[in-house]
Amino acid sequence: MDDFKRFREKVFALCNFPFVLTVTTKANILKLESSVLMREKLQLAFFRALFAGVNPPYLLLTIRRDYIIEDALVQLQHKSHEDLKKQLKVKFVNEEGIDEGGVQKEFFQLAMRELIDPKYGMFTLNDESRLCWFAQSPLEDELALDEYNMVGRLIGLAIYNGIILDIHFPLALYKKLALAAESQGDPSRLDEQWDLDDLMEIDPALAKGLRQLEAFEGDVLEAYDRTFQVEYESFGQTFQHDLIPDGVNIPLTNANRSEFVKEYLKFYFTTSIAKQFNAFSEGFHLVTLGSAIQLFRPEEVEQLICGSPDLDFNALEQITQYEGGFHAKSRIIRWFWETVHAYEDKDKKRLLFFATGSDRVPIGGLGHLSFTISKNGPDSMRLPTSHTCYNTLMLCAYSSKERLQERLMTAIGNAEGFGLM
Repeated sequence: MDDFKRFREKVFALCNFPFVLTVTTKANILKLESSVLMREKLQLAFFRALFAGVNPPYLLLTIRRDYIIEDALVQLQHKSHEDLKKQLKVKFVNEEGIDEGGVQKEFFQLAMRELIDPKYGMFTLNDESRLCWFAQSPLEDELALDEYNMVGRLIGLAIYNGIILDIHFPLALYKKLALAAESQGDPSRLDEQWDLDDLMEIDPALAKGLRQLEAFEGDVLEAYDRTFQVEYESFGQTFQHDLIPDGVNIPLTNANRSEFVKEYLKFYFTTSIAKQFNAFSEGFHLVTLGSAIQLFRPEEVEQLICGSPDLDFNALEQITQYEGGFHAKSRIIRWFWETVHAYEDKDKKRLLFFATGSDRVPIGGLGHLSFTISKNGPDSMRLPTSHTCYNTLMLCAYSSKERLQERLMTAIGNAEGFGLM
């Protein structure tokens, strides 16, 4: 805590040397910073309310389930950096859930699922890598730019509020965000360097094709019969782009193929998505710029946002707390762990989502999650319930292992939606 205070005051601190810190330590620093800032904003809001009238202490989003994107866009669009640093609260219209953390988890999952879906048109999904990337487009639509900005804000808010997201972007995105932060919003200071390894992660087939071009031993001019102009599709229309000035009239040859690959990578990672990424980056850094996020390397930011892929339920069992009369050696608890240890990964993720509001694993693994199993009455046909705000699973004292298995599987199969039970 003392080192964190020195870090905030910009004096000597270990936090100024992130290379000596583990990613788990960095995540704890970010969590501490977020909680301190939220408390400061809350105190400031109450103080201002005494002298200047109403000043909302929280960043409150009121969302209709059928209009999640529209409502979020309208309410987030004009929020300042100061507003976005307040603790987030989400309210679904006509629903009973009080947001102590669980409702916002569901909101983020639903909003990001819709925005990232290729059907929405903002991002594409590569069938081979299963990674998303910005849709290439000569974008002129201000509303679309606002939506990219909102995606960036949402991801920044998720980091700030400790929410792990089910999104799948390549490492290149996090490299671009780091470079954008270093350039302080000045595109002329950006020094993006891309190679075929970066492309291989997103679009393996395209990267292999360009590698074959570089290694081709025959006459490139005759075999490829193309120029320095490329085509791409956007919303059913075909567009052309010259990789270099007058590219349409410059043939691809053995002598210039390396330049072609270099310029194509620049087009793919920078030129074709410039407006989309700039709007996204602006939204992201409106929330995160100047925070402890600067301690993280690009690959660590990815892990911070998306969580760890390691579903170690043995680690989860070791840290689980029990309430209401249950303990680690209770018959129902033994049945529970025997059941979930036998689950396939997809069902383990469904259980995590049901109990915690997210199917993602925090940095450091499930051993760093707070998780509780609480007794919810005697044997019954009632389904298990959960308090996702507190990562608490509520189980009846079922009379048989078979009943527990059936009731639990039914519950986790219908996990979406927040309501009192």
